[in-house]
Amino acid sequence: MAGKERQEIQEGAGRRARPAKSERSERSEKPARARKAPALNCGAEDLPEGTAAGRPAHEAYAVRALVLQGGGALGAYQAGVYQGLAEGGVYPNWVAGISIGALNAAIIAGNPPERRVEQLRAFWEYICVQPWLPSLSQAWMFENADTWPEPVRIWFDSLHAARAMFEGQRGFFQPRNWLELVTRYTDPTRASYYDTTPLKATLERFADFDLINRPKEMRVSVGAVNIRTGNFAYFDNTRETLRPEHFMASGALPPGFPAVEINGEYYWDGGLVSNTPLAEVLTAQPRRDALIFQVDLWSARGKLPHDLADVAERQKDIQYSSRTRAITDHMREQQNFRRMLAEVMALVPPSRRDDAWYRRAAEHACDARRNVIQLIYRDKSFENHAKDYQFGSLAMHEHWTSGLDDIRQTLRHSHWLAMPSREHPFVTHDVHRGNGDHE
Repeated sequence: MAGKERQEIQEGAGRRARPAKSERSERSEKPARARKAPALNCGAEDLPEGTAAGRPAHEAYAVRALVLQGGGALGAYQAGVYQGLAEGGVYPNWVAGISIGALNAAIIAGNPPERRVEQLRAFWEYICVQPWLPSLSQAWMFENADTWPEPVRIWFDSLHAARAMFEGQRGFFQPRNWLELVTRYTDPTRASYYDTTPLKATLERFADFDLINRPKEMRVSVGAVNIRTGNFAYFDNTRETLRPEHFMASGALPPGFPAVEINGEYYWDGGLVSNTPLAEVLTAQPRRDALIFQVDLWSARGKLPHDLADVAERQKDIQYSSRTRAITDHMREQQNFRRMLAEVMALVPPSRRDDAWYRRAAEHACDARRNVIQLIYRDKSFENHAKDYQFGSLAMHEHWTSGLDDIRQTLRHSHWLAMPSREHPFVTHDVHRGNGDHE
């Protein structure tokens, strides 16, 4: 509807409490979005549905976010997802991560678009090498792994997990000597089984922190837990200068990894409180139309355990899963209420819009639209409770390939990227759940 017509309707509402029947009929034929109320706390763009002016559908969103869960060695799955997004020409302007998701976020944001996949690959191949004994030939493993009996594969992966425990991972973490483990320190950054000092140099090697701290090119958010207060904290390049320590803090999972000190406070892995930054992205203000790729590494759904190894694996799955469905259901309900409030506010005559209650309501009203596309890593039959610290090269490439396959399959449903309708402003899609359409 043209602005002049909208003004006439709004002024008419102020002149008389109830329009004539003919006017009510005419107004009922107008589209619902014509009654849009000004929402002071909402930055939704009035863009047409789907593709605008020939542009790809995803470019219609003000926010295109990549949300990365924590999960240790499983994080190579997220790198594969990013490769598929880049292949499809979908480039996020906001990347948010927890734990290993924060490390992937650093590599993505710390490189120009044309080098991100290359640097992600280099980073993962670098850290997936144990520093002591030599690794087996990668070519031999990749050519023959599909033919191995499952017990052989279980033994092979368990060997790599054991090597990670005893040797550490190059450029990532290294075991402390036994004397350090039994010593009481005044410095909390030494109270852990492993030393993550090498990770700082690795992050600086594969990510440009000058580039990370350019929020106009890409917003970056990583979550950690303040040990003293127990409160969750987000480090964001729109509010502060991010250093390697911020990303290391997000992945400092105790008691394996030590606390990280930042500005006099000490932090642990954000996964202790929440293993996904999805809520942070959904509640950010001003609220804007957003396309969000939520990449999870743990599935809340699984089989009943039948032995202690199964129990250990299932416990991790449940503990670190993101409860994404619960978050999106709650946020969908909120967004529907915000949109309804915006529609009601459009009926308020202009003469009453300086009222304090109107302005208070305007802080909550919003018609921004949200499209959450969820990808969840699916376990291999031979994986067990050590899958998050099994950094073997073979497993890393399999995780990467799984992520690449899943996002390629997702992007084949091109209509999933279209802007949600005004009537259903919050939608979710998951290629592994039914047809992937949930409104």
